[in-house]
Amino acid sequence: MNISRSAATKSLTVLAGLLLAGSLAGCDAAAHVGAKIADAVHSAAASQAPGPGAGAGAGAGAAHPGEAAAAVAQLASIPVKGKAPKTGYSRGQFGPAWSDVDHNGCDTRNDMLRRDLTDVTTKPGTRDCVIASGKLADKYTGKTITFTRGENSADVQIDHIIPLSLAWQTGAQQISAGQRLQLANDPLNLMSADGPANQQKSDSSADAWLPANKAFRCEYVARQTAVKAKYKLWMTPPEHDAIAGILATCK
Repeated sequence: MNISRSAATKSLTVLAGLLLAGSLAGCDAAAHVGAKIADAVHSAAASQAPGPGAGAGAGAGAAHPGEAAAAVAQLASIPVKGKAPKTGYSRGQFGPAWSDVDHNGCDTRNDMLRRDLTDVTTKPGTRDCVIASGKLADKYTGKTITFTRGENSADVQIDHIIPLSLAWQTGAQQISAGQRLQLANDPLNLMSADGPANQQKSDSSADAWLPANKAFRCEYVARQTAVKAKYKLWMTPPEHDAIAGILATCK
C-alpha cells in the first residue's frame, strides 16, 4: 500500500494507543482493537487504490513502515497454537457464497470486481450490478489481466486472503454463523486475483504460499494479520513465523 507518510504516521499513533488500551483492558477490548486496526488497514488501502489506467505495479506496492509497525504490534496479540481438525468443514459453514451482506442489491463477487477492476463495464439489465468486463492490476503476479465475463470468467477470481478452510482450522469453528458469513464476505478478506495464482494458493497459510509478486508480500501478510485479529482467529507457529519474517523486512 502506498500510504502517504503523514497519514501513516497519524494512523500509527492512533493504532499504537489502541493496542496499548486493548492490552490493558482484557480480551474483549483487545478484540475490539483488532477490528479497529483491521478497518484502518482496509481504509488505507481503499483510499490509495490505483486510478484508471494505472499499471500493475501501481497496485502492488509494499506496506508503508507505519502500517508494517502496526501489523507487527497486532501480530503480537494473536494467539499461536496448532491447527484444529478440519472435521465438520464445508463452504456452507460460512453461509451462501457471495451473499449480499451489505444489502446494496449486488452480490459480494461483483462488489469486489467493481472495487478492484478499472475500465469497468456492466451487463445490461442488472442495475449495473453484474460486471461484464474490466482490467485487473493483479497484486499476486504483478501483471495486468483483462476480464471478460463468459467462458474466461475464471481468469479473475475472488480470493479469500485468509482461506475459509484455514480459518475453520484456526478458530472459525468457535465463532457464530453470522460472524463466519461476515468473514467470507468481508472486503478486508477479499481481493480480485489471477485465477491460476488463486488456485495455486488454495487453502495455504503464509508459511506454505506467498504471492510471486514480492512487492505485495508486506501488504498481503499485514491483511492476513488484520483478518485474524478481527475475527479472533489464531495462527500456527510456522504461519506466525513466516508472517513475522516478512513484516521484519517491511521497513
